[in-house]
Amino acid sequence: MSMTLRSSWLLGLDRWAIWLSGLCLVHCLASAVLLALASAAGGLLLAPWIHEVGLTLAIAMGALALGRGMWTHGYMMPSAIGALGIGVMAGAITLPHDGSGGETFYTLVGVGLLALGHDLNRRAVI
Repeated sequence: MSMTLRSSWLLGLDRWAIWLSGLCLVHCLASAVLLALASAAGGLLLAPWIHEVGLTLAIAMGALALGRGMWTHGYMMPSAIGALGIGVMAGAITLPHDGSGGETFYTLVGVGLLALGHDLNRRAVI
């Protein structure tokens, strides 16, 4: 596999990671709204396994895409911001699902930081 083809595939990883961050954002907002409207639907979306799978995907994609970017362009800032976002998301998953909004707030902050890290990473590679 040529270096250009490999780089373009890895560059697309940041785009996928940004989409995943956006999907997480939509999930969190939809969960909060659906929980307020219908507890049965909200309970399904707030299942712990969904959060665990999402966080695992975020960590894996972040490690690959942000690590590749740091290796390629040498800037640590995108990876540091992305790692901070993942840390905030991991902290948010430990908060209770009691409807107080704390978990949702911190998850959205973490997702935003992670998406910013991926965007900065993508821009630095181009």
